[in-house]
Amino acid sequence: MSSILITGATGFVGLTVAEQLVSAGHKVTCVLRYGSEGKLRGLNTQLIFCNDLFEQTAEWWAQACCDIDMVIHLAWYAEPEKYLTSDKNIDCLIGTMNIARGAVKAGVARFVGVGTCFEYDLSAGRLTVNTPLNPQTPYAAAKMAAYSMLKAYLAEGATTFLWARLFYLFGPREDTRRLVPYLHTQLKNGVKADLSSGTKIRDYMDVRDAAKLLLNDAFSSRQGATNICSGQATTIRALAERIADQYNRRDLLNFNARPDNFKDPPKVLGSRDKFT
Repeated sequence: MSSILITGATGFVGLTVAEQLVSAGHKVTCVLRYGSEGKLRGLNTQLIFCNDLFEQTAEWWAQACCDIDMVIHLAWYAEPEKYLTSDKNIDCLIGTMNIARGAVKAGVARFVGVGTCFEYDLSAGRLTVNTPLNPQTPYAAAKMAAYSMLKAYLAEGATTFLWARLFYLFGPREDTRRLVPYLHTQLKNGVKADLSSGTKIRDYMDVRDAAKLLLNDAFSSRQGATNICSGQATTIRALAERIADQYNRRDLLNFNARPDNFKDPPKVLGSRDKFT
């Protein structure tokens, strides 16, 4: 059993990670905003509260990380339609470094940060951990900066470092403004779902499988970047059709009702490096 501190435990990915850690018998401590603990009701965790975790000092984090074996830092500003360009990404970057500084002061053995496939040069199509980085949004640039700074900062000390880059996830408790819950809502209610052409290729993964993969890497000896992905290519059209088949309502899929975003790359597919 390990003692794990999690940030972002009430989020889409974080809650699933927390549930799996508790189920595996680990001692889990969650850092939360005041009033957000409702999502963790029934989950056996310890709670530490603050107004904004990204505003806390390294000294505050050193106290929070006392007797902690591993930090899994999932928190970040992620409001759909806003997070890609928000200047809150700068706050998240600065706050992330204070978390790491506090973890080092407390003698935490392992620090796991969570990044994004958008850090890569997406024109490569198939993305490995060796694909050059070329972020195109403030969100992706801040994530890449966090990775670079953490890698350099933790390189010489006793705290090992893992950076888990997430690809396209779906699953329980996903924000209703995202594609998969939108499709379920429309089809369940017998309403047409307006879509683009659906020809773009993506790497989709159930958040529960992604959490398992993330934790597998977190508890391994792996250091540096890792891709949390399925490695399986699917078009948006094929994904939509699989969901529609659950309701036997492919007729409600209204392809080409929305224009394709020509800034989006035609293919984003992850690759898992062989590692034991």
